[in-house]
Formats: sequence, structure tokens, C-alpha cells
Amino acid sequence: MRTRIKICGLTREQDIEAVVAAGADAIGFVFYPKSPRHVTPERAAGLLRAVPPFISTVGLFVNATPDQVAAAVRVAPLSLLQLHGDETVAEAAAIGAAAGRQFMKVFRVKPDTTPAELLEYEQQCRAASPLFTSLLLDTYVDAYGGAGKGFDWSLVPKELAPRVVLSGGLSVHNATDAVVGVRPYAVDISSGVEAAKGIKDARKIADFVAAVRAADATLERETHHEREGTVPR
Repeated sequence: MRTRIKICGLTREQDIEAVVAAGADAIGFVFYPKSPRHVTPERAAGLLRAVPPFISTVGLFVNATPDQVAAAVRVAPLSLLQLHGDETVAEAAAIGAAAGRQFMKVFRVKPDTTPAELLEYEQQCRAASPLFTSLLLDTYVDAYGGAGKGFDWSLVPKELAPRVVLSGGLSVHNATDAVVGVRPYAVDISSGVEAAKGIKDARKIADFVAAVRAADATLERETHHEREGTVPR
């Protein structure tokens, strides 16, 4: 029962070192030119040299073409793609195939989004491509990610939660409650662990990881008590 943790929007070697030291599972690079956290494929390739084995490297793309993503991956050999724009299900499948990489697809949750819509969209993505891995749930805003705004976590169906990546408005202060309440497979944070846009704060990263691990410990205790038929104090 260990929630995976991705820290996104890294631009500096020292921030990668901080993420690795804190024990996160994945590092995200933003290839969206309009983002303040944008890196070029060439810069990402340099940063990848600082990433040790067994840590996933994720490339975030927004409305890029299959050829653009494939070209970026040739320069920066990422582990996984994060398609964070308005790509259709078919377009997302084509991007994954062109790049030869598994991919996550963002679902930008609105106030009127229903649990049924989330389940249906995930089913469509899985049917469209064997390279699809999971939905990443973020908050619907005018920008594409990194806005630091949350959504109503109660919209996430319990049967879907163990397969999703939860994002949008997460912070050191609410991470424990988010993980205990939703029980996602993974969490993804960017602005919530920054000193400035594109500049991470090592202490915030460590504190965020600790908050998620505290949630894992709480869930482990609850599961143990459920198995033993006892009531936690």
C-alpha cells in the first residue's frame, strides 16, 4: 500500500537531486513552450543524466503532434508520456504509438463532471491503445496544469481510484487527507513544492513525500484493523 509520487516541472539538476533524496518515484519534465517550467528536449536530455536507475522519467506534452513527441523522445529518452492537453482518445493513441511509449492521459475535472464520465473516459482510453496506463486527474482551468487549484475529490469513483494519478491543488498541507480520502495509485505535484515557478524547494518536496507516506501508514493501519476485525483507536 505505497502511493507512488511524481514531482513535475523540474528544470535544474539540484532539484532532481532533492526529488531523489526525498524518495519520490517519478520526475516530470514539461515540454509545453508556454509553461514557465518548459524545457527543451536537449535540456531534458542533460537533466536525465542526473536521474539514477529505477526512477521513472515523464514527459508532459500539450497538444503536440505524434511527430513532435516522437522527435522529443529520440533526443530525451523518457520512460513515459503525460498527454496534458485537449488530445482526443484517438490522437493520444497515435502519439503513444509514434513515440513507442506508454502514456497517461489527463482528464481535467470540472465542477459538473460525474463519476460515470470518468469511468467511461478511462474505458475509451484503454480500448484505444495498449500503451495507455492511467488517467491523471487534474482541475479544469484555462491553463494546462500547474495552476495549483484543486477539485472535488469525492467525484473519483472508488473502483477507479486505485488506477488513477491524482493531481491539482495538492500541497504538503492536504496530501495526507487526499491520499486517505481518495486512495489513488499515485499523486502528482508541481507548484505545491516550488519556491518560484520552475524552481523547486527541497524542504517542501521532502515534507510532501513525508505527508504521503503518513497517509500510507494510516491506510495500512486501517486495513490491518479491518482484517483483524478490530476498531482502531
